[in-house]
Amino acid sequence: MVAWKRQLILFGGFHESTRDYIYYNDLYAFNLDTFTWSRLSPSGTGPTPRSGCQMTVTAQGSIVIYGGYSKQRVRKDVDRGTQHSDMFLLKAEEGREGRWAWTRVNPSGAKPTPRSGFSVAVAPNHQTLLFGGVCDDEEDESLEGHFLSDLHFYDPVRNRWFAGQLKGPKVEKRRRRRGKKGEPGGASKQELKGTGAQEPLQVVRELVAEDGTVVTIQQGLAALGPAGQPESDDSDDGTNEAGVPAVEPSPRSSAMLAVKHGRLYLYGGMFEAGDRQVTLSDLYCLDLHKMEEWTVLVEMDPESQEWLEETDSEEDSDEVKGAEGGGESEEDEDSGEEARGEQRPSAAPGEPFADSLPRTEQ
Repeated sequence: MVAWKRQLILFGGFHESTRDYIYYNDLYAFNLDTFTWSRLSPSGTGPTPRSGCQMTVTAQGSIVIYGGYSKQRVRKDVDRGTQHSDMFLLKAEEGREGRWAWTRVNPSGAKPTPRSGFSVAVAPNHQTLLFGGVCDDEEDESLEGHFLSDLHFYDPVRNRWFAGQLKGPKVEKRRRRRGKKGEPGGASKQELKGTGAQEPLQVVRELVAEDGTVVTIQQGLAALGPAGQPESDDSDDGTNEAGVPAVEPSPRSSAMLAVKHGRLYLYGGMFEAGDRQVTLSDLYCLDLHKMEEWTVLVEMDPESQEWLEETDSEEDSDEVKGAEGGGESEEDEDSGEEARGEQRPSAAPGEPFADSLPRTEQ
């Protein structure tokens, strides 16, 4: 859902019950003046039914819809998911109030790999920013996720994707230039030759569950200066000292993003280790104007992690409650059908949304 002028525009989603599931590609508008829903019927061919897609508003007033996730049944009790990577543009037709049109677009550039669970925000230059996510490998009933931590930008004016590459601390370049000039305090050519690029470091944090299972979280660090020691600099421009490890967010999906005064803030998210899901609580900041390095505002504390597991008695109790409340499901479905008949979004009050369901649907 996105805000567009005096309306909220809502697209797609899904609903899942114990017996079946359904994905949507319908479009609704909520008027912020009259507080009423209306269903929109754009011309052209729009996206197929899906959930978890990216929606952003461009500076020109169009709405970009990218990616998403859906699944379909291939045989009894076996479903196969699809991670969409197509992009559509939703435009309001000029001079025709309430009329919209779909257009499929094919951006050029360094496109993100197919994924779900990615996070989006709008950069200061009106470009769409995409971070992380997970790419699922499905084989019959098994599911293995490869989590990502890359950064991408989409420029709607040029219809092009760009990879978000960090420049690194500015002070490194200053010292190299100073060394070439042979200024006092600068490194000689021989010294620079001996301090070639080192391999990135890895910081490993361990989480120990109650049953003794150890889950590791790896974070990539920038290489240190000569002999592993931070370099000093006499500049007073406020830049960080060279060689200080620059921690980047570890691979994750469903992270929270926000942009304020040109700075991107990234909080939390989750990743999987085997059959376990780990929820993160770290906080990072990136200056989108400089694009130099991430700053850690709050580190993740492994000691604060807590595993919550259901016991057999709790599961049995839930099954009993589900059996006792079985007669109410038909009423819930009827109320959902009535809501759809009134041209409201398909999920009726009280029905679950994506953030309360498995992460493949987010």
